[in-house]
Amino acid sequence: MAGKRRRFTAEFKARVALEALRERDSVQAIARRHELHPNQVSTWKRQLLEGLPEVFAGGAGRKLAKEHCKEQMKLSGLVARNMSGLNIVPVEASVASRSGHDGPPHDDASLVPPEAASGRPRRS
Repeated sequence: MAGKRRRFTAEFKARVALEALRERDSVQAIARRHELHPNQVSTWKRQLLEGLPEVFAGGAGRKLAKEHCKEQMKLSGLVARNMSGLNIVPVEASVASRSGHDGPPHDDASLVPPEAASGRPRRS
């Protein structure tokens, strides 16, 4: 079993995100230097960019931005819970890794679970 989950302060996240935003080094180099996964650095950078308008929003703007953020978090949680119960594996990820194709799928049929596509209920 892995060790305890690491927790980072807001200041540390901001420092790493700003470093990534400056683009003096690659995300991979920044992640290596701070012993993080590159996806974590990219996530913090994206969160920084998405949160910047809040900094300049006035009183009413801040309230709307906070409400929007809460709503986004709520929706993200709902989507994650609903998706986890569907057992959906995006085909484009596995196909792209084998074929060298990194574009979007040609249709949405690849996101439909096999039992739903066949119209037959899944047997346990």
